[in-house]
Amino acid sequence: MKLISSLLLLVTVSTSLAANEKISTPAAANEDISTPIAANEKKQAEPWLERLATSLQTLNFSTSFVVVKNNQAEPYHWFHGVDENGNELEILSLLNGPRRDVLRKDNIVSYIEPELPPYSVTSQQITGPIPAVLREGVTALGQTYDFISVGRSRVLGRPAQLIRIVSKDVYRYGHWLWLDQESGMLLKLALANRTGQLLEQIQFTHLDITDALSESLLQLQQTTLPKVIEIPAGYQEQILQWQVKWLPEGFKRLNANRHRISTTKKPVEFMLFNDGLVDVSVYVNPSEDTQRATDYVMDGATVVLNQVVNGFEVSVVGKIPAKTAKAIADSVVLNTQSTP
Repeated sequence: MKLISSLLLLVTVSTSLAANEKISTPAAANEDISTPIAANEKKQAEPWLERLATSLQTLNFSTSFVVVKNNQAEPYHWFHGVDENGNELEILSLLNGPRRDVLRKDNIVSYIEPELPPYSVTSQQITGPIPAVLREGVTALGQTYDFISVGRSRVLGRPAQLIRIVSKDVYRYGHWLWLDQESGMLLKLALANRTGQLLEQIQFTHLDITDALSESLLQLQQTTLPKVIEIPAGYQEQILQWQVKWLPEGFKRLNANRHRISTTKKPVEFMLFNDGLVDVSVYVNPSEDTQRATDYVMDGATVVLNQVVNGFEVSVVGKIPAKTAKAIADSVVLNTQSTP
């Protein structure tokens, strides 16, 4: 079984990269086609994004949203609140299919998943469809993204302000945010390519903001979370046999380790990169094939690209254009500093 099948089980659209799209190398695609952003547009947008970050950290809210991609919808319920001691409480639940819950009490995050026993990690943020940087403030994104205040619209029956986070290069997608004018809360989010085509959307279906914690969060207060797993020192900073030589500007490595894919038990080298807004994962493992043509699948804005060169399989996964994923995969080379 190809590694690509294990990395994204829910993908419904696939195509041949070589047959349908000519891939540009970083050198060939180096031209920045972004439109210069007026200083007043950025000045108008940043206070809205700061207000959003404050709302996501301080408000007591209960909300539902659906992630829409490939003509399918994934519904979620999201609770957030702050207790009398100033500690944040959070619950994110996927409502369809097997139970998947994420629970947070201050800096402890627990995951309830069907494939694994419940476990906890130390973190100030949950992992979910909403980019974590939106609650932390987007100032750090200024090197690679522009912020544009577009105008007003109406979402969820509320007046909303549309803010666009636009990549300064051709290697990333844009993020469009509709923010509640009254509270600053997120009401809708969309990922779009450079032509304005919407690839994936998060549409909120209800929003309740209250003075007191919800009943679900009160119950969470009294819940004992699973034990925090201990990650061995150096596990996420291993020296690997392979390395990525090219990434779009702003991407930094967050994790590098060796493990086995849970579904196939194949050994794999794994690298995780992030530009503040988007995660990109790179997997490298031995293959039974000597060569295999590049192919990819799309799940909304997420690409899973796979190729085999000289007996090694490289897979790239992330919310990035296929051309970017191809350029990253082509840049994977042996690490001359690795030890046998």
